[in-house]
Amino acid sequence: MKQPPLGPVLTTPRLVEPIWGGTRLAPWLDLPQPYPERLGESWQVFEGNLVNSEPCAGRSLADLVTLYEGDLVGSRTLQRYGADFPLLAKFIDANDRLSIQVHPDDAYAHTYEAHTGFHGKTEAWYIIDAAPGATVTYGLTKPCTREEFAAAVADGSVEHLMAHVAVAPGDVIFVPAGTIHAINAGILLFEIQQKSDLTYRVYDYGRRDAHTGQPRTLHLEQALQVSQFAPASHALVPPLRLAPNRDLLIACPSFALERWNLAQPVTAATDQGSFAILTVLDGYVQLVTNAPTLELERGRSVVLPAALGTYHLVPHGNAMVLNAYVPDLPQLIQQATTAGYASEQLAATIRQLL
Repeated sequence: MKQPPLGPVLTTPRLVEPIWGGTRLAPWLDLPQPYPERLGESWQVFEGNLVNSEPCAGRSLADLVTLYEGDLVGSRTLQRYGADFPLLAKFIDANDRLSIQVHPDDAYAHTYEAHTGFHGKTEAWYIIDAAPGATVTYGLTKPCTREEFAAAVADGSVEHLMAHVAVAPGDVIFVPAGTIHAINAGILLFEIQQKSDLTYRVYDYGRRDAHTGQPRTLHLEQALQVSQFAPASHALVPPLRLAPNRDLLIACPSFALERWNLAQPVTAATDQGSFAILTVLDGYVQLVTNAPTLELERGRSVVLPAALGTYHLVPHGNAMVLNAYVPDLPQLIQQATTAGYASEQLAATIRQLL
């Protein structure tokens, strides 16, 4: 049976309250009170989220992929992943430091974690706010062997092996699968990642689960199989100005992320190869399409189907919008080259090999 035309898709975010969560994400998102006591994550767009816009309200985003296939996810995405929504967009408020952890790549996830339905987990962070002196843990200070690393975890000295990167609002951090890392206290960020919740916890500072009182579970055996035991390169990624008010923040085979600074109405169009996830980080915009106009305030995300075509963004004053999608890397490289960037300038921002 032919499905009704699909306009922009709004979903109900999934809220997560981990031990390290804080109190500022709920008011930042303008959630109804009473606020969660310890809100750490808001999964803005995820295949398990329920749709709250017509014509498919009440279904999951995964259901929509089954119904609309390439019209929703795009021909390029469909070819790579099949009928799957391959990205997850979220906000994170780290009131305390997260565990030192690592994520597997696609090969490991699809082989050893196939029952989960998840991919590997390469991710990127856009720093929204950071306390003075805030850092992220990123890679090691020097190469070591798997055995040396495991011994450092066992005797509690692993923190001395970890490198740290200072961060400030507007910074972008790229975290390929296999990079040992942690988000530390005082950071509010937006994360775009592969569709995955596969996190192998390496070290957790001796913290105990708030519900059970037991030490939080570690996943050292898996972590030792997927980690890169060496310093990591390209933590801070420089943006590339592709056009006025349009910056490419990061691109890799799994996703690309752009920042649009809007002071005037703009007209854009979806790429038939991929859906787009628009997220408002600052200000307020109207999204005008053939469907009813949507009012998007700060902290709101919307999925634009690949088949949507032309749309208009009308800011009220100044606004900042992030645009995430599955990229055509050769096309992005051509756009950056046309914009005047040399190959060495492209290398950090456009990661062709993971």
